[in-house]
Amino acid sequence: MSERDDFLTWVGSDLYAAELAIHNGDADPRRALWSHKEPVSVLGAWRNAFGLREVDELFTHLAESFADCTSYAFELRACDVVGELAWTAGFERTSVSVHGEPKSYTLRVTQVYRREDGWWRVAHRHGDGGP
Repeated sequence: MSERDDFLTWVGSDLYAAELAIHNGDADPRRALWSHKEPVSVLGAWRNAFGLREVDELFTHLAESFADCTSYAFELRACDVVGELAWTAGFERTSVSVHGEPKSYTLRVTQVYRREDGWWRVAHRHGDGGP
């Protein structure tokens, strides 16, 4: 398999599982896949976070807000792997309970990854609901 194929396998397995978990109220799998080195950032659909402390607080907030995910899908539209860096762009389609209320939404999501100690880690996420 190529480096790109290996990366996409990780996106479709480990990263997918972590995103599904946070939508069911468990932030730990997402935390495990995010970089623990600065810089990290989120330009989020709900709120922004810059730096390790703020990103961790955001993950806690999201996990406390989400429950009972009935559907989560990531539609990859573009990606590339260049050495120790990679990126993805696509759509996340989610049906979940947010603060006890059922919601369905689509986010446009771009993420940047870097390889750390041989493992892919998320370093930046931008997600918004679009127009």
